[in-house]
Amino acid sequence: MQARFEPAQVAISGRAQKWTRTADSGEPVENHFCPTCGSTVWYLSRPHKDLIAIPVGAFADPGFPAPKFSVYESKKHRWVAIVGDAIEHHD
Repeated sequence: MQARFEPAQVAISGRAQKWTRTADSGEPVENHFCPTCGSTVWYLSRPHKDLIAIPVGAFADPGFPAPKFSVYESKKHRWVAIVGDAIEHHD
């Protein structure tokens, strides 16, 4: 799960290592992770390369807003439930 932000809304500081992989779409995904613990801190992917994606687990806010979009549902574990009337479902 990720949250996407305009670059002007994000302040990045500290060291990060970059690892680029190829997504299912064939497009590159740039993962930026902590060189000490290996956690993904943020990433860029197409077609949303103009947005910075941050894993929601990186936020220590239990009141973080619920998701509005769900993608790649065909690849989720069968025990994962995507619920909510306001969620757009995409595969």
